[in-house]
Amino acid sequence: MASIRRTLSPYHDRSHQNGGNTSPFSLNSPSHKLNSTTRFASPLSTFGVGVRRFIGGFLLGLAPFGEFEDVKSRDFSFEVNHPPILDVKEDIVVKKVELAVEKRENVKERFDYVARKQLIVVTPTYNRALQAFYLNRLGQVLRLVPPPVLWIVVEMNAASTETADILRGMGIMYQHLVCTKNLTNMKDRGVHQRNRALEHIEHHKLNGIVYFADDDNIYSLELFETLREISRFGTWPVAMLAQSKNKAVLEGPVCNGSHVIGWHTNEKSKRLRRFHVDMSGFAFNSTILWDPKRWKKPTSALIRQLDTVKEGFQETTFIEQLVEDESQMEGTPFGCSKIMNWHLHLEAHELGYPRGWSLQKNLGAILPIE
Repeated sequence: MASIRRTLSPYHDRSHQNGGNTSPFSLNSPSHKLNSTTRFASPLSTFGVGVRRFIGGFLLGLAPFGEFEDVKSRDFSFEVNHPPILDVKEDIVVKKVELAVEKRENVKERFDYVARKQLIVVTPTYNRALQAFYLNRLGQVLRLVPPPVLWIVVEMNAASTETADILRGMGIMYQHLVCTKNLTNMKDRGVHQRNRALEHIEHHKLNGIVYFADDDNIYSLELFETLREISRFGTWPVAMLAQSKNKAVLEGPVCNGSHVIGWHTNEKSKRLRRFHVDMSGFAFNSTILWDPKRWKKPTSALIRQLDTVKEGFQETTFIEQLVEDESQMEGTPFGCSKIMNWHLHLEAHELGYPRGWSLQKNLGAILPIE
């Protein structure tokens, strides 16, 4: 049997990571350590050492070359201050990272984004004692309406800083406009303010459902949710106070499902109107203003409210520019059986603040300090 003998002695002195030569083949091991006082070895002890060297070398030669595990090369250190160093011999390459959405059974997927039609709410306003109250009340309602909502507020002559502060504090998207038309009759103020908003919508081609919401009316959230269901022109009944203010009346459509088949009216002076609708009782698609071909309108004339007609006829003359007849209208909600907004006009004429209060500007009053 052939034997393989290493050229270097297996117990040759070399460095170790574990702090010393404690191998059983080392001369410094307890079995080979000489007496520290002995300087010369006897012939018998020398012979014994030689025999042990021969046997150790012979056994080492019989071991398979390359598979012998040197105990001295292993690190058994457990020192806290010197953690073992990892020797990575193979490169790790991350080829591709994929992001996946885990789909679980019986769990509905949630999407935060919902496509909705934009609502364009037009509100004319003017200086009076309860102006701040009305604007804040309407603004708080619009804050609860899911976006997108654009609130267009129109003032006369100049934009007041007080109105601007209210609009900024609402946290909704708004446009603050000014109507600079010189008026001889203040009754036509709202007509020209709405026309200023229509001009803005047409010029910028704003896409959405246009709704005229005066600041002194009362609105439900259901109304604004219903507006997004309108395709071309939608209308609904409005609760109003009679001129005597001692009873409530309805003004608006009578519907069979969503088809308009008639009108509620109780005022003799307005029975000659083509459409008996309150200004807050209808809404329409803004594309009618700047894209008439889409709705097959024969003329491209500007659609505006008229100040040349009698009071109370602005609504019907304006609607006649949007639709031809009831067949192009959508009654809402189904059956027109709900009241979703109220036109009350409870404000007294020339209402002022209590005596002693000082009115510094048009929207706020200060209680005197006693």
